Amino acid sequence: EVQLVESGGGLAQFGGSLRLSCAASGFAFSNYNMGWFRQAPGKERVFVAGIDWSGSRTDYVESVEGRFAISRDNAENTIYLQMNSLKPEDTGVYYCNALWHTDERKRKAFFISWGQGTQVTVSS
Repeated sequence: EVQLVESGGGLAQFGGSLRLSCAASGFAFSNYNMGWFRQAPGKERVFVAGIDWSGSRTDYVESVEGRFAISRDNAENTIYLQMNSLKPEDTGVYYCNALWHTDERKRKAFFISWGQGTQVTVSS
């Protein structure tokens, strides 16, 4: 059974930092590209950042480029999201999931199931 457990969220001030973690189990983690998604209040869940299976390539949406950094530890089956220079528009529930390997779907979640997410709130 696939399990994704996100943690590390909280309340941050404008310009502050947070580090999110996602512990994965139930699948061959080191074979999968992984990503972070955000669901803002009243909006759909959207892709934020991705990392390939080896950790050598990353992908970010423009709004977080240069501020967020995704990384992974395959020995610990965990991915991270270092969030710096936070803005109120970064507020939302953050989820992790595996990503499709094809270019057309590289920002799409692979597993149907999701974890509980971790809430990030940035005050202005």
